[in-house]
Amino acid sequence: MTRALVLGGIADASLLAGKIARAGIDAVYSYGGRTRAPADQPLPTRIGGFGGASGLADYVRREGITHVIDATHPFAAEMSRHAVDACAETGTPLIALERAPWSRTPEDIWTEVTDVTAAVAALPEAPARMFLAIGRQHIAPFAAKPQHAYTLRFVDPPETPLPFAADVIVSRGPFTLDGELDMMRTRGIAWIVARNSGGDGARAKIDAARRLGLPVIMISRPALPERKKVESVTEVMQWLGHRARLGA
Repeated sequence: MTRALVLGGIADASLLAGKIARAGIDAVYSYGGRTRAPADQPLPTRIGGFGGASGLADYVRREGITHVIDATHPFAAEMSRHAVDACAETGTPLIALERAPWSRTPEDIWTEVTDVTAAVAALPEAPARMFLAIGRQHIAPFAAKPQHAYTLRFVDPPETPLPFAADVIVSRGPFTLDGELDMMRTRGIAWIVARNSGGDGARAKIDAARRLGLPVIMISRPALPERKKVESVTEVMQWLGHRARLGA
């Protein structure tokens, strides 16, 4: 009997949870715990870490998990590595629902970098208005360039003081192109720092930057161990063996 564990994090994870629930598959949805008010899911939900790969392996055994679906954010590298190790240890099938990264077009003005440290180094020295679209866990290194006026956007209000003065927007996506254009124009944004998350939910800021001719410092995805990957919810459902019920 199938009992799946969905490691959530991307918008498609919620779509997958709905499909799984309607198909009548026994499953648990897991949030990493970074968001204080996570979106409700149609599956039994747990919040918080597992205690590393060994803790995840223990959970898989204890809960009788037969399939693990890694639908975490493309930059949640530690969790994805733990999933690979835990599934290898327990012999549990693993699949990653991984949206394709954004591709650069001739109209884009991108500086592609490997990590946040490289992104800070790529910032101009002259003061400018910056939109950091990278999540609150990764902003501290930008304090090294305090001459810039930073705009940040978080799902939750910050609980602790920020490492530098900033204009903070509290909002949950997905965001529209018109909304992103308005935000960037209103705040006079001149540069954007983003992670190459891929997918449609966060794409509007990249399209807006292209429309406005703004430079983007694009952080590449971290390297992850080899694992089975698909790009659609339908392919995950097929992997779970519910081809006949995909329209449910």
